[in-house]
Amino acid sequence: MLIGKGYEDAYLSETEARELMVEALEQAELTGKRVLVLIPDGTRTAPIPLMFRLFNDLLVKRVAALDYLVALGTHQPMSEAALSQLVGQPVVEGVAAGDTHIFNHRWDQPETFVTLGSIPAARIEEISQGMLSMDVPVRLNRLILEYDYIFICGPTFPHEVVGFSGGNKYFFPGISGPEVINFSHWLGALITSYKIIGTPYTPVRTVIDQAASFIDRPQLCFSMVVKTDASHSPQLAGLYIGQPQEAYAAAADLSSRVHIAWVDQPFRRVLSVMPHMYDDLWTAAKGMYKMEPAIANGGEVIIYAPHIDEISYTHGHVIDQVGYHVRDYFVKQWGRFKGFPWGVLAHSTHLRGIGTFENGVEQPRIRVTLATRISRERCEQVNLGYEDPDSIDPDAWRGREEEGILLVPKAGEMLYRVKSAD
Repeated sequence: MLIGKGYEDAYLSETEARELMVEALEQAELTGKRVLVLIPDGTRTAPIPLMFRLFNDLLVKRVAALDYLVALGTHQPMSEAALSQLVGQPVVEGVAAGDTHIFNHRWDQPETFVTLGSIPAARIEEISQGMLSMDVPVRLNRLILEYDYIFICGPTFPHEVVGFSGGNKYFFPGISGPEVINFSHWLGALITSYKIIGTPYTPVRTVIDQAASFIDRPQLCFSMVVKTDASHSPQLAGLYIGQPQEAYAAAADLSSRVHIAWVDQPFRRVLSVMPHMYDDLWTAAKGMYKMEPAIANGGEVIIYAPHIDEISYTHGHVIDQVGYHVRDYFVKQWGRFKGFPWGVLAHSTHLRGIGTFENGVEQPRIRVTLATRISRERCEQVNLGYEDPDSIDPDAWRGREEEGILLVPKAGEMLYRVKSAD
């Protein structure tokens, strides 16, 4: 049974959130069970300290274990200082609040995975409408096998690969092996972020849900819809609790109403100011993803992040080799690029945006410029524009919407769309 509540123009109180959680947890057979909670890392806005505290209050005396696994995907492991900030409790040697263990997902360590099965090529061909046909092994962090019950606790926002984040995405790519990560991201790239982002049900979501069907542990999903208040603190606009697909669907519905800004006309130039929770371009690329549908042909997105000096702490060496390109640059030269990690190729084309590649000439629809501490030389090497961040005054961009110029003070979560767009 789905339990939840949400507001478009208000926030849930802690009392309301507690009451929803009490109702949902009373219906689950958890007494004496070992519970593992999947949570996002620091690149997602969410009141994780609140949820951590409520889980602890409601469950620690009832269950045999209450532990957490950070669904990093391929992001870097979080330090104990970062984990402490994430959960709102001191984390020392991986332990917080008594004997609660908090684990980083180690996507880079093959021995931490277990193979649950495989999605056959025929099914993949059906889901992708013929774009891809291959067996996809389903590998997941083996830690889940040490627990009786799996919780998902994370926010839902418009997302460039799957449409909206949340739900079973916390399994895939959150704690999965590279096979599903690379496959799902490349499938999203073939469809294009431009078409997928802000769409609740996509072929990529179908792949993720299919992969999750191999998990034999009972699950409960706590799907949050999050907005920041005037003090820039994350607040719950909605909380939906139930089976992952049901809770996701309710959260995505509310997210589509609170996280999409509809504008009358596309913008010529946008300055996406990236918050410090994005510490490399790999994560700060959301400043482009969320703006692309609202940029006029020939327009420009500037990713303004003076604190960033690295393209990707995990994948930068690969991006230096392949650069940033439109989808067809890779598709029409597949023999040259198919050996690179498909997830990196997907990130590349998502950031570069849609465009064409004909007769050896690449023509992106819009320009993407970095105003970061990444050097001009490296920007040019990877096929992006460069602007000195010290030359930019964000305040000078305010109030110029009628000129086709937009300042986004905290970019990366709100999706912008044009009202007249298909």
